[in-house]
Amino acid sequence: MRELADIRVTIVGLGLMGGSLAGALYGQCRAVVGVARRAETIETALARGLVDRGTTDLADGVREADVVIMATPVRVILRLLAEIGPLLPAGCLLMDLGSTKAHIVAEMARLPDHIQPLGGHPMCGKEVSGIEAADPTIYHGCTFILTPLPRTSEAALVLGHALAEAVGACPLVLEPERQDYLVATVSHLPYLLACALVGTADATTSADTAMWEIVAGGFRDTSRVAGSDVTMMVDILLTNRGEVLKALETYQAQLGDLARLVEAGDEEELRTVLSAIREERLRMFR
Repeated sequence: MRELADIRVTIVGLGLMGGSLAGALYGQCRAVVGVARRAETIETALARGLVDRGTTDLADGVREADVVIMATPVRVILRLLAEIGPLLPAGCLLMDLGSTKAHIVAEMARLPDHIQPLGGHPMCGKEVSGIEAADPTIYHGCTFILTPLPRTSEAALVLGHALAEAVGACPLVLEPERQDYLVATVSHLPYLLACALVGTADATTSADTAMWEIVAGGFRDTSRVAGSDVTMMVDILLTNRGEVLKALETYQAQLGDLARLVEAGDEEELRTVLSAIREERLRMFR
């Protein structure tokens, strides 16, 4: 396997995730090239020392790349895959950072034979977006899911592992359908719950100015991800719709059970159920 110091990496999309990845790889690779739609984004990336070179021309950015990583919203990745395939040199590893994998991996299977495809999804992020929010330490300690295709070579998968580890992440190989099933509950559902919480507060108490004097950490923490980039989240929800809807159905059943216990005033049963949930939460994060 080639050493990272000899690898030329191009990152397509220099928002929060792409800019952070560029910064995390900067200095560890032969070169880190950034591709973005706006010249201002390139200028910021260069000024912050996140990339060695930047361009708004996709063909120019990927022409000499050993690895190309697509860090745009999911449906942009899906649109770009057909365009980018013929532009890549033979043997190039093409990865992505999309939060859903089944649609992307299926589209990757149509890429020209001279490309090595590998799906990727780092389990990290912030509720802010853009190159200004880029943080090269964001990947430290996170799980970096890798979803190889049947055509992905062992060498390509090893290189994907090395890239994930180079930015401080822990690689984990999963099938695309399994990853989409899991993240629907632990990542995509929490976003919708946070949005519903903000909507509830707005519909009930926001007109009372005292609300903003008494709001505490519980509301801030629980509603935090409602501030996430809407374009990114709409792409995620619509490309993992089936699994998200199943997770929502289960959640609604759980919430309905709790509502019935509160309505009935059944203190003993309510205490039993909440205690069991508390113990499960403690076990999850031991």
